[in-house]
This record gives sequence, C-alpha cells and structure tokens, in this order.
Amino acid sequence: MATKSDPNYKIIAENRRARFDYFIESDLEVGIILTGSEVKSLRTGQSNIAESYASVEQGELWLINAYIAAYKQAGVFGHEERRRRKLLVSRKELSRLWQSIGREGMTLIPLVMYFNDRGIVKLKIGIAKGKKNHDKRETDAKRDWGRQKQRLLKQGSSD
Repeated sequence: MATKSDPNYKIIAENRRARFDYFIESDLEVGIILTGSEVKSLRTGQSNIAESYASVEQGELWLINAYIAAYKQAGVFGHEERRRRKLLVSRKELSRLWQSIGREGMTLIPLVMYFNDRGIVKLKIGIAKGKKNHDKRETDAKRDWGRQKQRLLKQGSSD
C-alpha cells in the first residue's frame, strides 16, 4: 500500500465495524469497475461501504449494496447509487476466494475503499468469519483493558 506522504493516496470509505463484527483471516486488494460519474462522486468523498459485501456469482466477483452518492453535475448521465459493481481479481485469486467462502461461515467483507498512489480506485476486501456476541464482548474487554493499562502507565510515569 502507498505511504501517507503520497499526494494521490486518499481513503474514500472505511468499514470500521468490520473488525468488530468479523474475524478477518486475510485481505486482498482488488480493482473495481466504475462509471465516470461514480469516480467524480468518490473524489468528493460521498460513499459508504458499511452495509456492503462481496459475492462470487457465475465466475465473477461483485460488490453488492455499496453506496456511491449521485453526482449532481452528471445530469442524465448519472449512475444508480446502490448498483452491483464488478470487482477485478485474477482467476487464481477468484478460485481461492470461492474456496474460502465455500467453508462454513466465511464471507467477503469490504474493509477500505481508497485511491492508490496512481489515483485509481481500489478496494481492500477481507475473508472473514462472523463473530458471536460473546466474541464481541471479549473484543470490547480487551480494548477497554488496553486503554486502562495505558492510563495507568501514563499516571505512573507522571508521578
């Protein structure tokens, strides 16, 4: 992934709940097929991938239910906001993804949508397994303990 100093690198949308709701086993950078008005809308930062997911259908990878706001200046040449968008991966990666989601409880979750160092829209998807409620509580407890530990260390060093 590009460094933060790169002028073209910019995060468009991030799925913050993904790591809370799922165990992410691995992730993969994929391309996405967009129309011109969608790219212009993304440059203004108007998108949401929180409720979306990826699916392998008829030998192709699709992003389903991702929201990209309509671009007002496009007029009649605009786009449908929640249309299915094709994702670009190699055949080898597609077969690996197909095998992964074939297992029990695995799903493909979009993690981050961003412009890479060349200014091209990319999507990072994760192969994930859903967490149960007790797993989520455990994650919360670990996070709270980490915060509390940092506070205690900070108090101890300031005395």
